[in-house]
Amino acid sequence: MDLGRVGLWHFLDVFPASIARAAAREIEHLGFKALWIPEALGREVFTHAGLLLGATERLIVATGIANVWARDAMAMAAAQKTLAEAYPDRFLLGIGVSHAPLVAGMRGHDYAQPLTYLRRYLDAMDAAPYMAAAPAVPPPRVLASLHPKSLDLARERAWGSHPYFVPPEHTARARRALGPGKLLAPEQMVCFERDASAGRAIARQAMQIYLGLPNYVRNLLSLGFTTDDVANGGSDRLVDAIVAWGGIEAIAARVKAHHDAGADHVCLQVLRANPNELPREEWRELAAALLR
Repeated sequence: MDLGRVGLWHFLDVFPASIARAAAREIEHLGFKALWIPEALGREVFTHAGLLLGATERLIVATGIANVWARDAMAMAAAQKTLAEAYPDRFLLGIGVSHAPLVAGMRGHDYAQPLTYLRRYLDAMDAAPYMAAAPAVPPPRVLASLHPKSLDLARERAWGSHPYFVPPEHTARARRALGPGKLLAPEQMVCFERDASAGRAIARQAMQIYLGLPNYVRNLLSLGFTTDDVANGGSDRLVDAIVAWGGIEAIAARVKAHHDAGADHVCLQVLRANPNELPREEWRELAAALLR
């Protein structure tokens, strides 16, 4: 499975299915090999992936991430194999444990030992029976790993890792933990706004929800950011580390920083002041600059 050096990451599930399918076709036409989609409070991610795969011919659709608390391990394994068999080498399963407020607060699950739960979940996926037509080769999976123990698990039990909301400094740490030969595909938010005040305002709008989630905050603190950095919408230092804002030159430099730190594939999430607008112009500019 060739994801390419750069892919796109987007909340396409905020748009009607017809618009999401058309956007996926446009992304494929621009030359991007991979599109990453989330699972949070919107579409069920396997259903959404199937809509996008069916609308395209070559595009790889990756989940960033499928929530392990949303379905049991047998259902997760069956859904992965269903799409992998129907669309060979075009579906990549990214899975993760999500966050306590979304799991315990909204779904009512016990979030006391998420890493232990994930390890057992992977065991159950690997042991799950599957009586339908199977894919020709075992389909790959990646884990949404941030912290050392979860990165170790990704090295041991997955094709690699898909870290989210991280600067290049985390990419370097993740590469050391994963070692060579494992996929490392960090997400990177970008904003095509050259004015510092406007760019940071757009960045803070997108960052707000993540700065309220303990897993992300703990990871940022482990990278040397302070409690002041993560408070009140994020310091300028933190905003600039998480979101690459400015012209295409600044964004290309951030992508290079991730690659230099050990990333194989960087998933770019384009931010706009209005998140309900598709960033088509930015996608075209990224394709022209980064897919040559």
